[in-house]
Amino acid sequence: MTTDPYIMALDLGTTGNRAFLLNRASQIIAQAYKELPQYYPQPGWVEHDAWEIWQDTCWAMRTVVAQAQIAPTQIAAIGLTVQRETCLLWDKTTGQPLHKAIVWQDRRTAAFCNQLAEEGHTEAIYDRTGLVLDAYFSASKLAWLLKAVPENHPTLNLDNVLAGTIDTWVLWNLTGGSVHVTDHSNASRTMLLNLRQGEWDDSLLDLFGIPKSLMPKLQTSLGEFGKTDPKILGHEIPITAILGDQQAALFAHGCDRPGSLKCTYGTGSFLVAHTGKTIVRSRSRLLSTVAWTATHQGQLQTGYAIEGSMFTSGACIQWLRDGLRLIANATETAALAADVTDNGGVYFVPALSGLGAPHWDMSARGAFLGLTRGSQRQHLVRAVLEAIAYQTKEVVDAVNADCGTPIQQLKVDGGACQNDFLMQYQADVLGIPIERPTVLDATAQGAAFAAGLAIGLWDDYAALVAARPIDQIFNPGVGASLTQIHFKTWQTAVERCKQWEL
Repeated sequence: MTTDPYIMALDLGTTGNRAFLLNRASQIIAQAYKELPQYYPQPGWVEHDAWEIWQDTCWAMRTVVAQAQIAPTQIAAIGLTVQRETCLLWDKTTGQPLHKAIVWQDRRTAAFCNQLAEEGHTEAIYDRTGLVLDAYFSASKLAWLLKAVPENHPTLNLDNVLAGTIDTWVLWNLTGGSVHVTDHSNASRTMLLNLRQGEWDDSLLDLFGIPKSLMPKLQTSLGEFGKTDPKILGHEIPITAILGDQQAALFAHGCDRPGSLKCTYGTGSFLVAHTGKTIVRSRSRLLSTVAWTATHQGQLQTGYAIEGSMFTSGACIQWLRDGLRLIANATETAALAADVTDNGGVYFVPALSGLGAPHWDMSARGAFLGLTRGSQRQHLVRAVLEAIAYQTKEVVDAVNADCGTPIQQLKVDGGACQNDFLMQYQADVLGIPIERPTVLDATAQGAAFAAGLAIGLWDDYAALVAARPIDQIFNPGVGASLTQIHFKTWQTAVERCKQWEL
């Protein structure tokens, strides 16, 4: 057995939880994954069992160590990356969640957000947080929980309650209940962080009725958060990086300066462009957010980004499999889409959880349009893949409008970008090259890179990123001009699905 140090990355996503081990050469030597059950108590509601997330995290940590056949003492640090806006309340005396976690896709607080908009709070919220007033973010979800939980826990003492996103919940458990902290990248997605000040905003906490005492302390994304409870792996391991999943992917791609951007094709699609030390305000309803923070020579260093969040992409493919049962597995979709010469006039609007950027329409609903007797399974599958590419084009167009300099290349990651048909279609509709790395788990890779850099295992961020192997570059093809016509038709379809649930 070697004594080389390793970095563990925990990637706790919307549809599953993973643990990875990377060696000093930044190679993934082992990984463990378990799919996470999704709960849909009512239409538009999506929940996770936070206790299941924690149990799966422990399972993944122990499994990946066993697979790699290393000793826990060889793990030099842990990096944590998570689905971001999903949040919960728990009792710090018992350690038990007080309700299932409300997932970022959940729309139960849409009416409350609309009420706040009617009261005139939209502009102030955007000014303070950089976020669009929407049920997507954590603030309205926490407000809902604080009203709903006491109904089932009438003797609840708020002094014993803690609030947080999934990173905060898992960190609290990793440290044996001793650390209640979040980082700035996750905090910037709550709609409760003052983006300029980098602190919880008292006026927004008051607006949403959330006691500040419930909220975690804030800390830089890179730096020690605490050590793991030795009961988990038999050894204390420092946790030295926490990032939101999209920020972790941005970090992995080396997008640390203005003009650099990536798109992650996961449950949703998330396109993030780094804006340096400047908070860029979008004219196209993109979000201003924290990329990550670190301390340099005792000074807080904050990198910012703008983001286009598209709620449903990989989830559409999952829906084709589990909901409509049109496919047995996601890998079928590329061949099915290529089996027909075009979409047969069928267009899909991926508003299964409303529409995110740049529309921000909580009432929109998904639809297939243009169906005829000649429509086949292949046309529906192709329409879904095309829609994923179209919604990314909308956001790239918005970034181009906001930043002035046209984007020359898009770096991609996430499970859905394994689909060659989708990536080629994306290059065609954007008219720029798509760079797909060999390692598609960029969220985990970014968390590992950050954790290793934080402890000095690696000392050259640029070299670390440059060493990542590239799998393929997709260049625009002969069909690029035709895709622009189809894109315009798709935009018409989107308009017909807006404001469906009023």
